[in-house]
Amino acid sequence: MIIFRIFASVIIGYDAKRIVRNATGLGNYGRTLVNDIAGYEGVDLHLYAPDMGREDLRAQVASGLYWHFARQHPGSAPLSPEAHGRPGLHVVPSSLWRTWGIVNDLKRDGIQLYHGLSGELPVGIRKSGIKSVVTIHDLIFLRHPEYYHWLDTKIYAWKFRQAVREADHIIAISECTKRDIMELGGVDERRISVIYQSCAPRFSLPVSQSVKGRRYLLSVGSIEERKNILLAVKALHYLPEDLSLVVVGRHTKYTDAVEAYVRQNGLSDRVQILHGITDEQLPALYAGAEVFVYPSRYEGFGIPVIEAVSCGLPVVACTGSCLEEAGGPDNLYVSPDDEQAMATAIRRVLRGAEGREERIRRSREYIRRFEGNDVASQVVALYRSLLY
Repeated sequence: MIIFRIFASVIIGYDAKRIVRNATGLGNYGRTLVNDIAGYEGVDLHLYAPDMGREDLRAQVASGLYWHFARQHPGSAPLSPEAHGRPGLHVVPSSLWRTWGIVNDLKRDGIQLYHGLSGELPVGIRKSGIKSVVTIHDLIFLRHPEYYHWLDTKIYAWKFRQAVREADHIIAISECTKRDIMELGGVDERRISVIYQSCAPRFSLPVSQSVKGRRYLLSVGSIEERKNILLAVKALHYLPEDLSLVVVGRHTKYTDAVEAYVRQNGLSDRVQILHGITDEQLPALYAGAEVFVYPSRYEGFGIPVIEAVSCGLPVVACTGSCLEEAGGPDNLYVSPDDEQAMATAIRRVLRGAEGREERIRRSREYIRRFEGNDVASQVVALYRSLLY
């Protein structure tokens, strides 16, 4: 591991709920960031989570960090000694601990700066004297509340407004998200820094085995209405019959509607939906694909686009949010309601298409700005500006 010395000595706390519970998205953001920052000398990292979550996700975090939990699960196996912090003893239920009970623990542990990695900060952290940073990934619940239960939108909106009141500084993971924070939260631009999400390094490594024997498009992400995968399914009608679509993601009610369309339109042999794909399996699926499609209507950033480019794929995505910002000018973007335009764009980047390899090369140059060390150095510089 490369060690960077930038602090004399500092103790930083992180909201680790998503790190131990989420295998994708917010979980990947937290795990990648803390692993990269763990390479800085003079930094003690303390991770706070309401429970121990998943052992396989904890195992993806660098050793030597301090773990703290609202309560230890009865009968749970102890963590390794070098990564085992003191479990807290609380009267506050663990479900509310991150909001109402954690500040006393942070003070007890000598935390100098606390980073809310998933859009939340505890009540009272500003009054405690502990510096705080919050990362806001998106405000889709305000921009497109139709994709959420009404009660969830109220809860998320309260957490957002409470977090921006408490925070000493805000990280937005894209210019699109920054604009939303300013417009929908009334936040002064000077309190916000755009620091992009980094892509896990495993997507830049060669894979020993890829999926072979058929031509396929690939899409990765929760299969929900906002992700709009039905657009890519409909585009198959206008594409060569030997080209199929592989969709990787979490099942939702929207998945049932997609599967019904596939059956009713004779596409069962051309659409495969996969759940439970592991991090180790995913790079091989990318490596075997011809094109990555990401027809989402709205994103805060769109890390699968970066993963796909890292794996050497051209991308066809949709306009309307931040996907052009993530993928750069050499990938293609179409209306989220135009399946014929999506099919045309896909044809332009299939294997053998003119300019395909040059598009891939330039896109890989573009995404170098999202490399982990560069992203971590920006976050560490922000910490330093708040502490010194």
